[in-house]
Amino acid sequence: MPSTASPSMRKCQVRELGLIDYGRALEMQKELTGARKEGLIPDQLLLLEHPHVITMGRNGRAENVLAGEDVMARAGISFYPIDRGGDVTYHGPGQLVGYPIFDLREWKRDVGAYVRGVEQAIIDALAEFGISAGRIPKLTGVWVGERKIAAIGVHLSRWVTSHGFALNVNTDLSYFQYIVPCGLTKPVTSMAALGVRAGLPEVAATVAACFGRVFDCEMLYDAPMLAAAERESLK
Repeated sequence: MPSTASPSMRKCQVRELGLIDYGRALEMQKELTGARKEGLIPDQLLLLEHPHVITMGRNGRAENVLAGEDVMARAGISFYPIDRGGDVTYHGPGQLVGYPIFDLREWKRDVGAYVRGVEQAIIDALAEFGISAGRIPKLTGVWVGERKIAAIGVHLSRWVTSHGFALNVNTDLSYFQYIVPCGLTKPVTSMAALGVRAGLPEVAATVAACFGRVFDCEMLYDAPMLAAAERESLK
């Protein structure tokens, strides 16, 4: 895919990681945020899937985890308390998880604007698949009507972001029964539940392109994602 970016445009390296353990992804984020703070690497966008895992943000409430350790163990679900914002969420196969490692000093020093930007990139990507998504006032995330299709929880350290978003592509939504998603009683949905049969590689390529447009940066793709993006450009 030929680049139309100007030489002065910020760069963002897209890393397509496939299915990766949550603990390993935390380690990668720590390594990459450290390197980004030192200016050793450009912005990063990690796109991946996790095995079944429930995470609780620093504002999380224990009562929003509806299953005990034994029940989660039988269901093959790991549990991690972490330092992102937000409450409880679920990650699992069929869900596109994105971890932007962005230095907001090179964009806008505004956390609210950053979260709105992440939401907008996902809204724009869903529009490419014919899904009309949007926001609900005072609630973080991306919604289709009253149903949440993407959760967002971020962490900021010296203006460098970590953690990010989870977009339900063809996720098994029954796993959300184990939590109160983000502390809200509203239902969840997925692209597949809305009739879209796109796979994760196609959705990931579209999301990455939308991030580039929203955050005004040139996306540097790895080989698998570049191939997916090129297939899209030929349609």
